[in-house]
Amino acid sequence: MIRPLARDVPLVAAGGAVGSVLRWGVTHVVATGSGWPWATLGCNVLGAFLLGLLLEALTRPGDETPRAHSTRLVLGTGLLGGFTTYSAFAQDLWDQLAAGGTGQAVLTAAVMLLAGLLAAGAGVLCGARVRAGAPGAEPRSRGQR
Repeated sequence: MIRPLARDVPLVAAGGAVGSVLRWGVTHVVATGSGWPWATLGCNVLGAFLLGLLLEALTRPGDETPRAHSTRLVLGTGLLGGFTTYSAFAQDLWDQLAAGGTGQAVLTAAVMLLAGLLAAGAGVLCGARVRAGAPGAEPRSRGQR
C-alpha cells in the first residue's frame, strides 16, 4: 500500500526534531578537550544499537502494520536519524586531518565504523529477543527479513 506523503512527512519531521535536539544536547554535555570525538561516537553507537533493536523488534512476517510503519518513521528515520550524525563524523575526521593527525583520523574512522557495526548487530540480536517474546510472534529462519 502506498502511503500519502502528507501523513509520513510530519512523523519523520517530529522525530527528527527531537533526535537533533538530543544530539545537540549530548555535544554540549560531553567534554571534547581530549581531541577524541566522544559525543559523535556516543551518539552514533547508541543510535546504531537502538536502530537495530527497533527495526528487528518491529519486523513481522507478512506486511508491515500501519502502527509499525508509523513507529519506524517517527523513531527510526526521524528520531534516530536526527540523533546519529554522519556529518559530524566527517567533520571530526577533517579536523583531525587538518591538524596533522592522520593516524588519529584513521583510528577514529576505524573505531567509529567497527563500534557502529557491533552496536547495530547487538541491537538486532536484542530486537529479535523482543520480537520472539511478543504475542503472536512466529519464529523466522536465519537470514529471513
